[in-house]
Amino acid sequence: MNPAGNGDRMFGPLATQASSAIRVFLAEDHHITLWGLRRLIEGATPRMEVVGSASTREELLNHDGAAQADVILLDLDLAGEDMALALTSLRLRCPGHVLVLTGAENSDRQRAAVIKGARGVVHKSEPAATILRAIEKVSQGEIWLHRGLVGQVLGLLTDDRPGSGTRRPDPDAERIASLTGREREIVGVLVRSASAKLISVADELCMSEHTLRNHLTSIYSKLCVRGRLELHVFATAHGLAAARRAAPPGRLPGAPGPAAGHSPDRLARAAP
Repeated sequence: MNPAGNGDRMFGPLATQASSAIRVFLAEDHHITLWGLRRLIEGATPRMEVVGSASTREELLNHDGAAQADVILLDLDLAGEDMALALTSLRLRCPGHVLVLTGAENSDRQRAAVIKGARGVVHKSEPAATILRAIEKVSQGEIWLHRGLVGQVLGLLTDDRPGSGTRRPDPDAERIASLTGREREIVGVLVRSASAKLISVADELCMSEHTLRNHLTSIYSKLCVRGRLELHVFATAHGLAAARRAAPPGRLPGAPGPAAGHSPDRLARAAP
């Protein structure tokens, strides 16, 4: 992650600007705030459009619009519930990125939301232009966080506590050491292509998407992370993004790969 030009945010890798409107779903239980957000986004047409809204956790998890949204603007205190606890269920059902909208200054809850998969946090007191920019950046696969919150998340994942006495064995180093060479390569490609779909990552790695998902299950388990965001933060903090890609078995470095759309394991299955 590199610091943004204004020195006030941290962002992830850039992604290509989508040509179609950004589909935004609003999860907010205060009617005045919801009205204001809807007017704000409708005013940004044709860049954005509102595809639905919900005022309770149940409505959010069962609304078709949420499953179709590119960005879910989520109030952490939706109808008095701590929505950080619902993020796992929400991400399983909705492929869009979650941008937390909060009026509180509770950094512990914001940090918990990011650890559970939120791509960013924006305060309700921010100017309208800032909220719109946060939606745009998150829709592109970037991360929208204050520097202080980024530091807290990294500190939590790495357990980096200056001034501690005798250093204990580093559990993160042990987890990293448990990765195979192929798994380290996969992590490196995922970090460098943070906004790419899994099918694109699988093609780059010359494997099927199904095989890649199997590898990810093993990687998540070994590193004790939950999903690509946590993996990205962990890998960036520990320098795993520098892992270089090795030539697939049976192919000399620099030799041409299989034809487009035909990964080695697909070819193997097709062989008599």
